Amino acid sequence: MVKEEQGGGHDEVTMAVTTTTVAPALPTQEHRLPLSNLDLLLPPLDVSVFFCYHHPAPSAAALKEALAKALVPYYPLAGEVVANGDGEPELLCRGRGVDFTEASAAAGEEMRELRIGMVDERVEKLVPAKKAASVMSVQVTKFKCGGAVVGCNFDHRVCDAYSFNMFLVAWAAAARGCSPAPAPSFDRSFLAPSIPAPPSPDALADKLFVPVSCVLAPPAATEAASAAANRIFRVTAADVAALQASAGPGRTKLEAFTAHLWQLHARAAPPPRQRRSCCMGVVVDGRGRLFPDGAMRAYFGNVLTIPYGVMGSEELRGMSLADVADDVHRWVVEAATGEHFRGLVDWVEARRPKPAAARAYLGGTGGGDAAACIVSSGMGFPVGEADFGTGLPAFASYHFPWPAGAGYVMPMPSARGDGDWVVYVHVSPELAKAMEEEPTVFRALESSYVFG
Repeated sequence: MVKEEQGGGHDEVTMAVTTTTVAPALPTQEHRLPLSNLDLLLPPLDVSVFFCYHHPAPSAAALKEALAKALVPYYPLAGEVVANGDGEPELLCRGRGVDFTEASAAAGEEMRELRIGMVDERVEKLVPAKKAASVMSVQVTKFKCGGAVVGCNFDHRVCDAYSFNMFLVAWAAAARGCSPAPAPSFDRSFLAPSIPAPPSPDALADKLFVPVSCVLAPPAATEAASAAANRIFRVTAADVAALQASAGPGRTKLEAFTAHLWQLHARAAPPPRQRRSCCMGVVVDGRGRLFPDGAMRAYFGNVLTIPYGVMGSEELRGMSLADVADDVHRWVVEAATGEHFRGLVDWVEARRPKPAAARAYLGGTGGGDAAACIVSSGMGFPVGEADFGTGLPAFASYHFPWPAGAGYVMPMPSARGDGDWVVYVHVSPELAKAMEEEPTVFRALESSYVFG
């Protein structure tokens, strides 16, 4: 057990911090679980998620008890990331456990005083840090009003948002004493490479990914990442519908949103110079593409690709939303096939153990000349199932301040269940300012909207 005191500064949120380790309720037979070829496309990035609960909030004791139960089927989350003989990451599963931090808000601190939309002010202190080798950590912060914030942090190399959502649902069900959800699958044969390998390389995989050894990162990438602004906006259901209508028939809400963001990005060209082009990427899940019959529905791991488009800023500014949405649709559909995902698995296999990266992070094939931004849909976020026995959260969001030069934007459903979206953004200060100043779509996240 580790105890730590925090406080003294006017911006401090927590004090009286205690950290323990929660192990699976049943012992785990020690073994090593390889990461899949698609897991290996992910760099060592940590992703956070947090839930805000009114009084009565779930207690730390109840959360820990349920966590121990949920970690039995989801045992990789209690493991450690280690290197194999080739230097690639893999999971050592021996039931190490999950670090669980209990914290109390500073004296007199009310949860409704948190300006959650201004992420950099407070949210950073409500999600836990994670030890380098561990897979997951949890923090519960109690407030004077009886409310609490439950924050989690997980290693993206081990699972994607879809997988972690499955775990969150199972954890909440365990807290409520409900029947366990179907067990997750760690069957790597779903993503096994072809034997023998195809005679010709996958052209689309070559377009979307590149070996890290071939990347010459622009010097400004680290500076752009450190200077990025983190915000949470809301988009009303009416604005979502209006965007989709403007994007034209047959276009999804996410395609319309991405097209709007792409044009906004073109009007807010970030430093170090007024870039002449903008790269927009979209994260695509491949479970249903590889197995339309739903065989991968319970698969735990990464099954992602990131198609992208690059277009001149002036051209983007002069196009209609419908024309931009058509372009987004074209390159998203091109990658959303089982053939592409099977080809991507083989593409990684042919280059192992050399790591690779998505070109969308780097501005496309131009090697970083274009200003880049990635959209990842969080519409499967299980905010309506995150009841740990005391009721649904008043608010919930992902938090992903990644150390890359590209922007990152993730829309997800509002906890109100009214069709509104909550949009987490990690973007250049210029793009954040453009979002704040535009007259439609991106609206400030007021405390009254979050806490009533």
